[in-house]
Amino acid sequence: MNPYLVRLLQIAQQPSRRIIGLMSGTSLDGLDVALCRLEGHGADTRLTLEQFATIPYDDDVRHRIRQVFAGTQVSLEYLTLLNPWLGLLHADMVLTCLGAWQLKPADVDLIASHGQTVYHAPHHQHQHPDFPLNATLQLGDGDHVAVRSGIITLSDFRQKHLAAGGEGAPLAAYGDYLLLSSPDEERLLLNLGGIANFTYLPRTGHDASTAFSTDTGPGNTLLDATVRAQRPGLAYDEDGRLAAAGHVHEGLLKALLDHPFFSAPLPKTTGPELFGPEYLRQAQTQSNTSTLNLEDLLATLTELSALGVAQAAKQAFGARPALAVYASGGGAHNPALQAALRRHLPGCHFATTAELGIVPDAKEAILFAVLANEAVAGQPISIGAGRQRVPAVTMGKISLPG
Repeated sequence: MNPYLVRLLQIAQQPSRRIIGLMSGTSLDGLDVALCRLEGHGADTRLTLEQFATIPYDDDVRHRIRQVFAGTQVSLEYLTLLNPWLGLLHADMVLTCLGAWQLKPADVDLIASHGQTVYHAPHHQHQHPDFPLNATLQLGDGDHVAVRSGIITLSDFRQKHLAAGGEGAPLAAYGDYLLLSSPDEERLLLNLGGIANFTYLPRTGHDASTAFSTDTGPGNTLLDATVRAQRPGLAYDEDGRLAAAGHVHEGLLKALLDHPFFSAPLPKTTGPELFGPEYLRQAQTQSNTSTLNLEDLLATLTELSALGVAQAAKQAFGARPALAVYASGGGAHNPALQAALRRHLPGCHFATTAELGIVPDAKEAILFAVLANEAVAGQPISIGAGRQRVPAVTMGKISLPG
């Protein structure tokens, strides 16, 4: 029998597993590396974050990814080369972290690698009637991660969700439900990454079919792209200072909100393919704001991100939701965005996931470690109902180091 299969069986039968979760989001900040100790599975899952690091992408890495990121026309050769290159890059970043943490690859049971999303194409968005299906593409080949690192790797998690009838995103509902449900409060787990999304968690003991995840619109993607375009020396609006110095332009905001995504039924998914520079240019042309100064532009885009979240919450929970909202992702560090969210959702209690014992910047990487743990040691469970349903499937393709 293949010794790696024997090892995989041993890992599945262990009372706990050491899993490294990897996440690189649409903001292209870098690779989040979360070393997790997971005990049990399903509702009995217990997680300890042993180590965490974010390894920033340098300008060269970002440039390479942007050659294919959310583009309708790209070089197939370049795309093909980028897939293994990113796998090797991520594996090397894992090995760098292990060295810094004074650990060896043999000290880790599994890697859970999300990969780098370069295109997301749900059926409602791609408008190709000859392809009546949802699709998404993440680069960073799992075999290359496994062979370079020497660690059994699970990757390409979103494809099983697609195959079972989902949109491949957001997948947070699964890990959020297992780790962060509470008997005492209804929770909204709000991820403010490049695209904003939230998971609704009913109180523990209530019907799990009411839990669901949805994208709400742009989070940081338009903010960061606008800063890079107008202030080449900056990667983003640190602490939302530029946005805080500006004023919301109501005409531009109205044009930005005049998009069918915002009125579409929940749950829904999207990406920078929809909310990119062209979307902003069209709204500026429509509202005659092409010469708007940077501060006012960022103030308006910050308001857009907050309103996307607030409108989705009101669509799901009524005009004045009263939920506990726990934020994570880059937008959790943006006071201007947080202030706008509080203004639009005054009945909600706001905090970060740190209040729940989860490092906000590590949360997405942690959730993929949970998915890998369930794939090898758990049983498929379904969360949500109807279009909000997370199918009862295990997610992640297994790559052996040899």
